[in-house]
Amino acid sequence: MKLLYEGKAKQLFDTGNPEEVYVHYKNSATAFNGVKKEEFDDKGGLNNAITSLIFTYLAEQGIPTHFIKQVNETDQVCRHVTIIPLEVITRNIVAGSMAKKYGLEEGRQLAKPVFELSYKNDELGDPLINDDHAVALELVTEAELAQIKDLTARINRALQDLFLAANLILVDFKIEFGKTSDGQIILADEISPDTCRLWDKDTRDKLDKDRFRRDLGDVMAAYKEVLGRLENARN
Repeated sequence: MKLLYEGKAKQLFDTGNPEEVYVHYKNSATAFNGVKKEEFDDKGGLNNAITSLIFTYLAEQGIPTHFIKQVNETDQVCRHVTIIPLEVITRNIVAGSMAKKYGLEEGRQLAKPVFELSYKNDELGDPLINDDHAVALELVTEAELAQIKDLTARINRALQDLFLAANLILVDFKIEFGKTSDGQIILADEISPDTCRLWDKDTRDKLDKDRFRRDLGDVMAAYKEVLGRLENARN
């Protein structure tokens, strides 16, 4: 198959159907905009399995996604979309850059979720922007941004329920949206420990990419733990 795009964690291939793409999950781990890199055995398979499970669950909750089916351990078929160049971030608990930027204690429960936007542009370092910037840069219209915010709030509520059933706290997460050929805005990319902060509900142990970012070790053991808990929660 012809390679259409290669990112830090995935490759997209032409399926011969203009409405579909073939997605391969790589074993690469990156942090700090690609400055820190490492390969982990089974990482692609774990993120593929976790994303497939979560996207199937979200579709059951009435949330439109690009996911069609999991093909094998590392691959899936998805609807072809034009990615909207925004990283949409939701924070339920203070952690990471929010703690660092604003001098807040990590772990502080927020009174309500905080919604953030980053301009998806590696050359600029994915800068944080506001709603007006997003519209002024013609990344979205006001109506599209309102729709994205509504979908993101619904996704946050659904994910919190799912992870809580797995005895996990959804601290924060980053998602992306795309447009189908008929202009529908749907959830795209992935949802995995690469894109979420997930803490054990009882111990608050980190079970996500922070284990790689912060050199905490046992990165793949944490990802396997997340997958196992999600599978148990869904059975």
